[in-house]
Amino acid sequence: MASSKYVFVTGGVTSSLGKGIISASLATLLQSRGFRVTIQKFDPYLNVDPGTLNPYEHGECFVTDDGAETDLDLGHYERFMDHPTSQANNVTTGRVYQSVIEKERRGDFLGKTVQVIPHITNEIKERMQILGNSGDYDVIITELGGTVGDIESLPYVESVRQLCWERPDDCAVVHLTLIPYLSAAGELKTKPTQHSVKALQESGVFPDVLVCRTEYEINEGIRRKLALFCNVQTDSVIQSIDAATIYDVPKLMKEEQLDKVVLKKLGLSHTGEADITNWEEFVYHLNNPKNTVDIALVGKYVELKDSYKSISESFIHASSFSRCKVNLHWICSEKLDAASAIESLKNMDGVLVAPGFGPRGIEGKLYAVQYARENKIPFFGICLGMQASVIEYARNVLHYDSAHSTEMDPESSYPVIDIMEAQKKITNMGGTMRLGSCACDLKKGSIAHAVYGADRIDERHRHRYEFNNSYLNDFEKSGMKATGINPETGLVEIVEIPNHPWFVGVQFHPEYKSTVAHPHPLFVSFVKAALKNKS
Repeated sequence: MASSKYVFVTGGVTSSLGKGIISASLATLLQSRGFRVTIQKFDPYLNVDPGTLNPYEHGECFVTDDGAETDLDLGHYERFMDHPTSQANNVTTGRVYQSVIEKERRGDFLGKTVQVIPHITNEIKERMQILGNSGDYDVIITELGGTVGDIESLPYVESVRQLCWERPDDCAVVHLTLIPYLSAAGELKTKPTQHSVKALQESGVFPDVLVCRTEYEINEGIRRKLALFCNVQTDSVIQSIDAATIYDVPKLMKEEQLDKVVLKKLGLSHTGEADITNWEEFVYHLNNPKNTVDIALVGKYVELKDSYKSISESFIHASSFSRCKVNLHWICSEKLDAASAIESLKNMDGVLVAPGFGPRGIEGKLYAVQYARENKIPFFGICLGMQASVIEYARNVLHYDSAHSTEMDPESSYPVIDIMEAQKKITNMGGTMRLGSCACDLKKGSIAHAVYGADRIDERHRHRYEFNNSYLNDFEKSGMKATGINPETGLVEIVEIPNHPWFVGVQFHPEYKSTVAHPHPLFVSFVKAALKNKS
């Protein structure tokens, strides 16, 4: 069996240049050529995973089928590749050190002094090669978080150096850097990139490809200059000009022949051009909608839109599929009361109440649910959004005035949302929620059953609290139906109101499974309902 090839993507000059999007775009191009590709992310922070991080710190926490709480970049990987990731695709410094310390405690190192080199770097290298050793992939793209020169990134850079030395024919390094435009001088400046590459070279890593983020076209003279001073071939200086959307990037990278340059370096045969016709059709439909709808996204983290990244991207997928542009209106639930909810939502074609944790902003979410329910506006509740729809219904239809979730009010007289039985004795916060893919049986005649076209589905979860089945009969008698049930636990996964045009709350996170190739059917159906409501 031929060994897997490894592409390492590093960043320099500044953060947020888009290493994840470049990695995902390269993967898309290689996939179109028939290569089996996956992407992994190595994050330099000491948290074991992002599961306990505030969304304002790190954006959304993305969850995989096997229950890994991961960096939001893994969402980009899945959306671009249309292929699931796993625990092995995201590694943090915290997880690396935790593993090494556990080995030391067990005596695995036979009394040796445990050091960054070789013990930490060996652990990193081992984890870098797990997916490659599986035999399932031809190319493993590894994104290194942070920027070259960061003290916390040094062990990763050193591990890359060692792997490139140990496996010179199997490794390529792509360095993403910034070419700033100095308006006072009226020209692009290459010096920051030169310094970034120099810092990488001083660590013993020599980039094979430069991907240059820029606002303006890079001319041939600049390419030759960068090639000369950074020790790369001129055709290995790749322009990454600012794009209208992230979905334009694969086409731009194809035009720059990034895939060809990388394949040549890896010694992999390639002929012709990457075929991304389906991708280009997706972008065309996205850019040429026939209709528009206005949808409110009600949440408490709306100041940082990355907190709901998978949701906003799911709407983009649904937009292209439906040829209907979705104008998202980001509404802070903390600022909503009965009056402002009316004012904020009166012109909306649909309302989505977003996931979250804790009491902050919960009352605003209840007002949003109430307005959508009473005014027959298509409503979509996800996780806490679904729980909010249950609480609102209990208060205003069942007249359980003090109904709440025990997460917000442990002493509620009507705990219609309660902590899961399996969660009651858990004390550690990290990695202990109900996580990953779980089955759900759909009731025939429901919106969910029609949307999925299946009797049983699997969706990803991230929660501790659930619908309290002690009240299920009360809800169903009054008009809110449980249309999705976990076959093993009886957990209510989906609620609907049949006498409403489109009212669906789901305990799971459908946004995690929406991709460019396969937009999630619930988002597609919701957009369709919003368009119908508009007309």
